[in-house]
Amino acid sequence: MSASTNSLSTLALQKFKRNFWGVFSFWFIVFIGSVSVFAYVFAPDNSQNANQMHVSIHSKRPGFKVTMLTQPSEIKNQQNVFDKLFFGTVNTETEIPISNYEIQGQTINYTEYAADGMEGLDKTYLTKTAQPPETLITEKTFYLGTDKYGRDLLSRVLVGARISFFIGFVAVFISLVIGIFMGSIAGYFGGKADAFIMWIINVTWSIPTLLLVIAITLALGKGFWQVFIAVGLTMWVEVARVVRGQIISAKELQYVTAARALGYNNYRIITKHILPNIMAPVIVICAANFAAAILIESGLSFLGIGAQPPMASWGAMIKDHYNYIILGKPYLAIIPGLCIMTLVMAFMLIGNALRDALDVKS
Repeated sequence: MSASTNSLSTLALQKFKRNFWGVFSFWFIVFIGSVSVFAYVFAPDNSQNANQMHVSIHSKRPGFKVTMLTQPSEIKNQQNVFDKLFFGTVNTETEIPISNYEIQGQTINYTEYAADGMEGLDKTYLTKTAQPPETLITEKTFYLGTDKYGRDLLSRVLVGARISFFIGFVAVFISLVIGIFMGSIAGYFGGKADAFIMWIINVTWSIPTLLLVIAITLALGKGFWQVFIAVGLTMWVEVARVVRGQIISAKELQYVTAARALGYNNYRIITKHILPNIMAPVIVICAANFAAAILIESGLSFLGIGAQPPMASWGAMIKDHYNYIILGKPYLAIIPGLCIMTLVMAFMLIGNALRDALDVKS
């Protein structure tokens, strides 16, 4: 049995490797996952939530460059390396976009940057540190431009990937735990248990998904983890229906009858014998649920009840900039929209590849 199982797994892996789009999607998802985990390492703006605002340079085109004056703060940053790596740096310095400057000893005379051909204010800054004033002047490039608050769009996109990516994991995990439990009870025991669980499934199924998620979110409150839980609590129905149908078919097979004859209890029969043999369609539906969770979270953020500001979210970025589509700067909404589309497409392609690879009839 072990050799047969290993050979079937090897055969499925070989079939998956022959699917170009499946392999490409897998590595693309791995890449996005790595970027989302270490977003603050790759982001030009590594402040918490990439929330460094410069209102004077709002809505600038991709590739925009500006001279930046950094004014150090006397407040010391007490964060450790782990905190900075995964949660961003607490911003204690002040960055000021400037159009020109002149250094006289320890004094910097500068003109603030002003958009639309206007002239900025002339100001003077006396350095209070021992480092040369020249080190406080840098040129900063915004590779994807800036949003309407003057924040680096590339950094917001990278940090926003974390929410869209991890909501898939949390939501799918919750849906698997509830769905497999409910589906196993309904399919294996049948009778009144099956009728009751199917009634719950049908009632949940009849409520529009987005409406149900909104209701759960409002009940739990707005926030980061509340959205994750709300999405997960609405996605278990598909898993439960698939598991129930597979167990109904599998519980009449000979290996289950043999397990009963050996005196194994129902828990062992379900967990050790039936579930390992019906996981193929469950894995496929999990890939689809990943994509659905990303879309639902984006929709909630667009409606304003998902991740709350200043937290970066692709859906919230579209909400903030969708009116710029007709104002000559459509990329502010199109870039996060393309990110959502490509990530969802990758999960759908890998789901199709897994379906083909795990199909025992082909």
